[in-house]
Amino acid sequence: MKPLRGVAEKILSVLGCPTSELSIAIVGDRAIRILNREYLGKDRPTNVISFSMQEGDFGTVNPSLLGDVVISVDTAAREAEEAGVTFWERLVFLLMHGILHLTGYDHERSGEEEARRMEAKEQEVFALLKKEGLV
Repeated sequence: MKPLRGVAEKILSVLGCPTSELSIAIVGDRAIRILNREYLGKDRPTNVISFSMQEGDFGTVNPSLLGDVVISVDTAAREAEEAGVTFWERLVFLLMHGILHLTGYDHERSGEEEARRMEAKEQEVFALLKKEGLV
């Protein structure tokens, strides 16, 4: 398996923020369910959650610190099997999805047009990652 760090660096570079920082946590369904319940009010596991450090009272303290991406390996594995893709492919997609959220893309709160914009960017970046052999 290729290093996830290199994939994250490539995604950040493609998005125009090659010197930005983020943390990546790979957890199980139990841990992500707790985060989802405590921070988003949804008492169930999910595949990925992003926590932005660019928002709120201290969002300008360190402009290069984007935030945290938390991915559930349990959910990623289930989704990979259901979609007929490799676990690595699903993991990379979820990482990219989380990073897109940290860089301002949204598909939940900003309406249908923004959701389409995010989906188009996902397709563009994922195709590039595939072309470069990172997926």
